[in-house]
Amino acid sequence: MGANTRPFKEAVYSELARLGKAMGSPRRLELLDLLSQGPKSVEVLARETQQSIANVSQHLQTLLEARLVKFYKRGNYSMYRLSDERVLDLLLKVEEVGEWLYRAIETERESWIHPLDSSRPLSAEELDTLVKDPDVVVLDVRPRDEYEFDHIPGAWSVPLEELEQKMAELPRDKQIVAYCRGRYCLFAAEAVQILRRHGYRAIRVEQGVREWRRSMSVSRGGIVR
Repeated sequence: MGANTRPFKEAVYSELARLGKAMGSPRRLELLDLLSQGPKSVEVLARETQQSIANVSQHLQTLLEARLVKFYKRGNYSMYRLSDERVLDLLLKVEEVGEWLYRAIETERESWIHPLDSSRPLSAEELDTLVKDPDVVVLDVRPRDEYEFDHIPGAWSVPLEELEQKMAELPRDKQIVAYCRGRYCLFAAEAVQILRRHGYRAIRVEQGVREWRRSMSVSRGGIVR
């Protein structure tokens, strides 16, 4: 008989199970998704998720203990961000495998997006071609702090809540391409609906900047910055 490896197995899998415990909450998955767009204060996260600051703080503490996020101070605000790029990789993989396993995710997503925009969205690869086209304007309709953290090169920052007020600044003779936070965000579909209602040629991208960067990294054989 070989050595008893049970203590080794128990120790290793107990540590790995910390990930499952930390991510085994819809609220905490949503918080990670929001933090993948850039650092945010507890107050902003509470507003975005429609939770109390106390509840958000508790969830963040769990993520902090699991080392999925990091904490720092910015003036009087408590700020959180993902602890590493590998956490983003993990989050995107969870979303990919989740959609593969559970058809209900795609069904629910389409039930919300289809009434806003039923046309076929562009892929990240198609967007990579269009960003070089002088007849195309790419709009980032996320909050401005997320645009400032990272955005697709050449994109204009026009947060959804400001779109109607700033629409006159958009050229009517160009194709408008809108993107937001990714597949579980409705901002781009809402933006396209508004733009088309005002006579613009508009289409959305299904992926956000994080997916676009990874797609370009694969196609170009390196990290895109």
